[in-house]
Amino acid sequence: MTPAHPVLKLVALGLLASCASAPAPPVAPPSPVATASQAPLAPPPDPLGPRPEPAMAAAFLPPTPQVFTATGGVTVWLLERHEVPLVACEIAVPTGAASDPGGKGGLAYATANMLDRGAGKRGAIEMAGALDALGARLGTDANADASFVSLTVLKQHLGEAFALFGDVVARPRLEPAELKRVKDLWNNELSQREKDPDATARVVFRAALFGAEHPYGHPWDGTPESARAVGLGDITRFYASAWRPDQATLVCAGDLTRAELEPLMAAAFGSWKSPGTKARPPLVPPTPKGPWPRVVLVDRPDAPQAVVAALRPGVAASNPLTPALIRVNAAIGGSFTSRLNQDLREQRGLTYGAQSRFSVSRGPGQVVAWADVATDKTGEALAAMLSDLHQFAVGGLTDDEVAKTRSHARADLVGAYESVEGIVGHLAADASLGLAADFEARASEARDAATKADLDGLARDYFAPEDAVLVVVGPRATVQPMLEKLGLPAAQIRDAQGNVVKPGAPTGERTSTGGFRE
Repeated sequence: MTPAHPVLKLVALGLLASCASAPAPPVAPPSPVATASQAPLAPPPDPLGPRPEPAMAAAFLPPTPQVFTATGGVTVWLLERHEVPLVACEIAVPTGAASDPGGKGGLAYATANMLDRGAGKRGAIEMAGALDALGARLGTDANADASFVSLTVLKQHLGEAFALFGDVVARPRLEPAELKRVKDLWNNELSQREKDPDATARVVFRAALFGAEHPYGHPWDGTPESARAVGLGDITRFYASAWRPDQATLVCAGDLTRAELEPLMAAAFGSWKSPGTKARPPLVPPTPKGPWPRVVLVDRPDAPQAVVAALRPGVAASNPLTPALIRVNAAIGGSFTSRLNQDLREQRGLTYGAQSRFSVSRGPGQVVAWADVATDKTGEALAAMLSDLHQFAVGGLTDDEVAKTRSHARADLVGAYESVEGIVGHLAADASLGLAADFEARASEARDAATKADLDGLARDYFAPEDAVLVVVGPRATVQPMLEKLGLPAAQIRDAQGNVVKPGAPTGERTSTGGFRE
């Protein structure tokens, strides 16, 4: 490599020295901070004007069915829905378990079960086969206030299916051999009910709140003792008295017009005649009066878990308070996000679910909050439930609960009207309780319009625990000491049928007070 020239070296060294000694370039001054007077100008006004706040949607008002009287005096409610080629019908008579004779609880239930066990020209097996061949669903049922027969079928098979429906309603065979089969199944169901703490609690609710002599005091499906007392003659007489066309309401919804329905009814119900005697008016049971025990304990030594409940008298379905009470119930225990479920399940982990409900019935029913809980947590769970109910009754609903229950009630009603079966179920229940055909629309409007003050008043009047009947079902040896630690009065001991057990007596030996008439 050729060495650098000495002169070049001196020039380079001079340049380096001059760079090292040169002053640093000046630093740019900081940007001035904007003052309030220098703030950005507001955007120009929107030429379309201020943005409007969306108004709350109007309540869903279900359509009112057509109402007319058809063959034999049957009242008809018809709601046409032609979007799907499907038809659902349900016929209701306003006589149910509340009309069971003394000692024969479950008679209305047994009668309903006998209706499709052979009717017209077909026996039970032939009837079931004919319905299956049409793809039709037919069911029978009874509750405290009414009895029902329902049918769902594709429009193309409606003529044949409606003829079978008419046989079941108007021409049941009520044969001895079928009664034996019905009673065998019935007894099995009652035996299983006694092993289920939840089912046992529902029986005891009625017995404790209404008492033995009240029409609502016994379970709608009876007891093992009353089932043994029901005979074919009882069923025949009950059918003749309750199932009469001048007391029946037929509700149909779906792809069907009045012009199509009336000839079907004439063929199916033409021979169905009311007896010459005047029909009894539907039974309206009175409000339960008490006095009530403060605590009821049902000893179930083998129960895997306990049931805790707070029970109070309710209102009749026709009461103007009923629509708004649906929202109050949703807030405390009628939905997954309700107070009871969030506290006992989500916060404390004491149960898989805590809930509340009130019965929809012709006479004043019951309002109950309950939960299935781990047996060793019975005392803690009952204390938490009572605290939640007290706070709810004293403080009322939060603003969020007021809004949420309105949305919840709307969604439930819309859901019920999404299917023809849902429509028919709602309307048949209304008809069986003596409610008007436009009840659902009027109730929806009233429920939606209920204010916070309205809801708070219902929370106070129907959910305060201080005068509720507390029912506990579980192993007595384990749960009774927990109840005593809560400072509650001594528990009244009852058996799985709701009968009061004599002090010191084994379960099953009962007093005449609180037992069912036998």
